[in-house]
Amino acid sequence: MRRIFFAALLLFACGESAVLPVAHDGGVALGDGGAPDAGDSAPRDAGAPDAQTTQAACEETSDRVACAYATREYRVGVTTLTDRRVHYATPPNPAPAEGYPVVLFFQGSFFSAERSFEADRSTPLGGLHLARTFARLLDAGYAVLAPEAHVGGSTFWDTNVPPFSIAWETSSDHRLMIAILQGIEDGDFGALDPTRLYATGISSGGYMTSRMAESYPGRFTALAIHSASYATCSGALCVLPRSLPDDHPPTLFVHGADDLVVPIGTMARYEEALRDDGVATRIVRVEDGGHEWLEAAVDAIPAWFDAFP
Repeated sequence: MRRIFFAALLLFACGESAVLPVAHDGGVALGDGGAPDAGDSAPRDAGAPDAQTTQAACEETSDRVACAYATREYRVGVTTLTDRRVHYATPPNPAPAEGYPVVLFFQGSFFSAERSFEADRSTPLGGLHLARTFARLLDAGYAVLAPEAHVGGSTFWDTNVPPFSIAWETSSDHRLMIAILQGIEDGDFGALDPTRLYATGISSGGYMTSRMAESYPGRFTALAIHSASYATCSGALCVLPRSLPDDHPPTLFVHGADDLVVPIGTMARYEEALRDDGVATRIVRVEDGGHEWLEAAVDAIPAWFDAFP
């Protein structure tokens, strides 16, 4: 029951009132969030991070996964309270000439994105499978960017929370996305390819993954939505719009048949609507799976992204 209760909390969300986006560097030492000076209002390091601090070296056993990562901060409002961290890792092999393709990962509620880079069998909500998915993506040559939701990742995304669900451009999450997309262009995270963007996420982060199709048309090559549905849905409450984006990216859905937080039927209606529109889709249904990162995602998500270079 404790596990179900904790998972049920993932449905809630909140917003910020911050305005006037300003970006600044939060430091890039491995595993170091690096707090900016309170008076900073511009990047302290305009260049790309040192390659030695951003190379990912995942140590993996049957019981534990640990991947090296770095952290950058962006100010998406007028005070330090609006600072948002983006954790990131790049593959150990040299970047191709055009840069690494990029996977954005959107955390579930209350489960900090930073925890996704290291986990063991005691990590809740399938954390070990999630860290293993990161390792597979890095091994396959993808850079992984994992931004934190509000309040250091201890809350949720704005995508399905009124008024932001219908006025997305007023949300601080939108300002964060603009900062991240510009940061990729500017080399804030190293040598990345801004023309090959992918996204995945679970629960609140799964709805946020759908938001990439709804609000950033033409930017993402493919999506993988885990335990969620359309961008403005919330758990069992799920009404699809009359029409989906014309250029909706190919989308993989990973879902547990026993998910009590986000009923699998809400995902199925979204997938059917995409399929009717001629969008490439696939469902990975786990018969005994609940509301957690499922082991089936470890191989399914990198394979899906590989199918759409």
